[in-house]
Amino acid sequence: MTLSTATKQKISLDELNAIFKPLNFVERIRRLYEIFDVDDILCTSSFGTKSAFLLYHISEIQPLQKVHFIDTTYHFQETLDYRDTLSAQLGLKVIEVQPELAHNAITREESWWMDHPRMCCTINKIAPLEPIIENHTIWIAGLMGWQTDFRSRLRIFENQGDIIKFHPLIDLTEGDFLYYFSLQNLPQHPLEKHGYGSVGCTHCTRKGEGRSGRWQNTGQSECGLHPNYFLKQQQVNGVSNGSGGS
Repeated sequence: MTLSTATKQKISLDELNAIFKPLNFVERIRRLYEIFDVDDILCTSSFGTKSAFLLYHISEIQPLQKVHFIDTTYHFQETLDYRDTLSAQLGLKVIEVQPELAHNAITREESWWMDHPRMCCTINKIAPLEPIIENHTIWIAGLMGWQTDFRSRLRIFENQGDIIKFHPLIDLTEGDFLYYFSLQNLPQHPLEKHGYGSVGCTHCTRKGEGRSGRWQNTGQSECGLHPNYFLKQQQVNGVSNGSGGS
């Protein structure tokens, strides 16, 4: 049974981390849906090379969970095909999110991914998700600490502006991830066998191990969805809820 709104509001970030830290990743996901209603929880997926693992476990534990897919209009066709394959295999309820048409067109006409990659991500990935984030309390993400230095510093629960990020896989080792991925016999992203360790938009993705092929030679390692962009935006606008960033 989920907790009342009043009770959930009284649970601090430290209390949530203390409750969830001793649990394994499956127990964490299951416990999340015992505390929070499915409509409180936001799940997003890029349908990249690591996405199937979290999506499989969510579909097994809470098949009513909606999965928001941000269609930046720059995805590889292989990613769109992979999305359709996983959606059919796992019975996912995928909600497509798209950027504002005119702003997206500007990024395309002026090739912003070359000179303004961060702004390109903001327009095509971050801005379309903002109104959806406002309607949720928890944002579940499949980040793992071994992937990047930024991710290695994250806890299971972190504040990100007005929403709480939930990272059930954050302390899963790469070896354990590969073992469990194989154990579930999950399909790989089609581009992985061609040397793509991580897959995002076509213009900003190259072959490479891990995330080394993302935004090469730009100094960028994250698109902005997972760092504390939303908290920073609130501070810029003169609004602060006093919470710490991711």
